[in-house]
Amino acid sequence: MGAKSWCDRCKERFVIEGIKHIVAVASGKGGVGKSTVTANLALAMAAEGYRVGLLDADIYGPSQARMLGLPENTRPEVIDEKSMKPVMAHGIQAMSMAFMVDINQPMVWRGPMVSGAFQQLLNQTLWDDLDFLFIDMPPGTGDIQLTLAQKVPVDGAVIVTTPQDIALLDARKGIEMFRKVNVPVLGVVENMSLHTCSNCGHSEPIFGAGGGERIAEQYDTQLLGQLPLQLSIREQADGGKPSVVAEPDGEVAATFRAMARAVVSGVAGQDTGGPSISFSD
Repeated sequence: MGAKSWCDRCKERFVIEGIKHIVAVASGKGGVGKSTVTANLALAMAAEGYRVGLLDADIYGPSQARMLGLPENTRPEVIDEKSMKPVMAHGIQAMSMAFMVDINQPMVWRGPMVSGAFQQLLNQTLWDDLDFLFIDMPPGTGDIQLTLAQKVPVDGAVIVTTPQDIALLDARKGIEMFRKVNVPVLGVVENMSLHTCSNCGHSEPIFGAGGGERIAEQYDTQLLGQLPLQLSIREQADGGKPSVVAEPDGEVAATFRAMARAVVSGVAGQDTGGPSISFSD
């Protein structure tokens, strides 16, 4: 059974074999820790007992291969020159443009090529009986986001932001984008919410306070969780062992597992037929 939804324009049913539910993780801007959140959320979902995949949809700047601790020359196994097997990392299935090109090679592509590459990564990967596929979206509301809305049966979206007013401005745009294409926003993750000094123990909301809660209330969704601005989170992601793997019994891992359970509940609460997507010229 594959993930499926209906397009109101052409009445065509989209089916992606091997995937039950698809969750997009997005932000309106870069630099808010979206990829780190996506990796940990996917790993937390796997720790909850689900079969999980992670698709790195940032064609220009893929980062999930590094975060999942995969060597630079990792390549997927190609089947019949048409399909490829996902790469396994920490118990989850992964696919990324980083597996296709040299790490230092820039992707100097226009929008249609980027959208095509995204569709190939999604549809030509032989996902193996996934309960959840998390899609790590690039920042903004551009070509890949539109392709996602038109071509992919998304069950819901998670918005990542920091409490900073500038980040919240762009997070609102991300929420509005998903609303326009009738993709439910499952909740907001507030990253870098509080910093605690490792020397003196003083805590300070460097980027402001309460931003994630305000935006969640404004758009009638839930605040999935708040994550600290913490050196270890960055070091663990850079080192290829995100916090859920590096410290599975730690507070950060517990926060991500609570988020994963909330995502499961949010998806279960949606219409099982998937989002209704309509477009006008």
